[in-house]
Amino acid sequence: MDIQFLGTGAGQPSKARNVSSLALKLLDEINEVWLFDCGEGTQNRILETTIRPRKVRKIFITHLHGDHIFGLPGFLSSRAFQANEEQTDLEIYGPQGIKSFVLTSLRVSGSRLPYRIHFHEFDQDSLGKILETDKFTVYAEELDHTIFCVGYRVMQKDLEGTLDAEKLKAAGVPFGPLFGKIKNGQDVVLEDGTEIKAADYISAPRPGKIITILGDTRKTNASVRLAVNADVLVHESTYGKGDEKIARNHGHSTNMQAAQVAAEAGVKRLLLNHISARFLSKDISQLKKDAASIFDNVHVVKDLEEVEI
Repeated sequence: MDIQFLGTGAGQPSKARNVSSLALKLLDEINEVWLFDCGEGTQNRILETTIRPRKVRKIFITHLHGDHIFGLPGFLSSRAFQANEEQTDLEIYGPQGIKSFVLTSLRVSGSRLPYRIHFHEFDQDSLGKILETDKFTVYAEELDHTIFCVGYRVMQKDLEGTLDAEKLKAAGVPFGPLFGKIKNGQDVVLEDGTEIKAADYISAPRPGKIITILGDTRKTNASVRLAVNADVLVHESTYGKGDEKIARNHGHSTNMQAAQVAAEAGVKRLLLNHISARFLSKDISQLKKDAASIFDNVHVVKDLEEVEI
């Protein structure tokens, strides 16, 4: 499980950072990639990665500002051109209006897709659990921005315990069908009468990962709720230390406020994203240093960076 950042800039692209988009790569878990936001130029960034567009099966939009959605029509159209791959349907989750934006863009441009898009729109009254599969649950909650905007909490369900093969061999269990029965929780009896209790050879279930990905927001309690005990928190950091007033006026957060959220929520790692173009490369280390005074395990991400979870 990895996060690859396709665009880490705020508002408009710069030479160093494209606008908002990131990919949650769940290839080992479910052989899918989930995209969060799709700013202009996202498909160009994808060309510089190993991501195959057909593997993108779900797209989650935080809000309808252009730097988070203007790349959607282009990506959806280009996704149709991989004729050598099987056509796969796609699901888009986002605030009310995302369906109209996508369909209007496709219609007026005469674009025809050989796959179906399934839209899941929500508003302030229809948040909470928005998706549940056999391996993942996704929650959405409203943040505090200048328009309706949400954050997402992706929870991987607990993983099955692993089989201790060496211990089984030491107990005299021959490799083969008996291993499979024990792995499925079935007790077995060996030819010499030895009873093998499956529970003695399977580790306890492992807790799944929790990934919190926030849209644009002022500091708000909703951010903390979404991030409680998360393995990774992706939080916007449009502004820096001392910029609290301008951040509030524009519906954004500073690096210090992001660090406060991480500390209050008890997350394991904080990734600062959505960086204003006014911060040059020499300023990034200071953004990190200032935030680390509140929350130690912090990192300022850059375009195309891949983070293992």
